[in-house]
Amino acid sequence: MLTLSVFVISCSSDDDATELTGNGMVKIEFDNSMAGDDLLLGSSYTNSQNETLTISRLNYIVSNFRLTDEDGTVFTYPKDQGYFITSEETGTTEVVLMDVPAGRYTSLAFGIGVDQEKYLQGAEGQGDLLTEAESTNMMWSWQAGYKFLNFEGTFTSSTVADATDFKIHMGSHGSSLDNYKETTLSLGTEALVSEDMTPIIHLVANASNILDGENKISLTEQAVIMVSEEKSPKIAVNASNMFTVDHVHNGDGGSH
Repeated sequence: MLTLSVFVISCSSDDDATELTGNGMVKIEFDNSMAGDDLLLGSSYTNSQNETLTISRLNYIVSNFRLTDEDGTVFTYPKDQGYFITSEETGTTEVVLMDVPAGRYTSLAFGIGVDQEKYLQGAEGQGDLLTEAESTNMMWSWQAGYKFLNFEGTFTSSTVADATDFKIHMGSHGSSLDNYKETTLSLGTEALVSEDMTPIIHLVANASNILDGENKISLTEQAVIMVSEEKSPKIAVNASNMFTVDHVHNGDGGSH
């Protein structure tokens, strides 16, 4: 037992003393779920309001990533490179941050949607984001703005017997209604970044939170929500709180 204790302490000391140098990558995997189960498009789920949803689309924009290390130093990912569209339809659920300074990172912050600073750069300042958003159903029009969240499918309830389409398209509307939100997550386990170490941060996005979070949104009451000064801000709050850290895998970034 004494020998084992010495061995464990020695290994822990070696890990703590590992020197991290250079720049590396951070991979962030968004695993979409629904009420504790994996989200499978075409499958049905029942919410707390006894509405049964069959989901056909879940896309959302994540942006403005920041990593904070053990000393409180914040690395802000370059803004012009920092907007990503995740899509359950296409299986595009991984974000890769390049050229991140070596370090032991303890928390992650990011935005859900497109902030006003970016939007007010005009169409010319959007780069590839504008084209990608148009091709993935994440924009109404340039004047109306981006859809930060596109959540669609059909539903039934105690008073809606036939499967009825629902559409939740949440975003800011020009500069008049700003629904951009940010979230900050403690990683629990340090994400170790160096020139030869690429951590994978595995996040779970609980899509049931969109309608069933802090704010309860009834599809029976309103099945299509887009430009809504009352409900869109509530959905924005719900969406910003749907992310949790499942685990961090430290290694070469090849598996998790």
